Amino acid sequence: MTKTDLKTKDSFIHAQSRYRGKFTPENLAFNANLQEFAQKLSYISALHTGGKLSSETAYEQVESLWQKLQQSKHAMKIGLE
Repeated sequence: MTKTDLKTKDSFIHAQSRYRGKFTPENLAFNANLQEFAQKLSYISALHTGGKLSSETAYEQVESLWQKLQQSKHAMKIGLE
């Protein structure tokens, strides 16, 4: 595989869409955190569906991800306007 093939594969697996909301550095950073949350949630869901994670473990991981996302939202003061 060439570097171009790896880059294309990586872009496919870790796709990110453009930010289309009101631009502030905080909103842009939170959008990146939200996309990362969605990607990790997708992995956890797939592992659980495939029988690789128990329901309890999947729940704990999702809960942890959610708490991290909430912390980033509060730290960046998103939604307080």
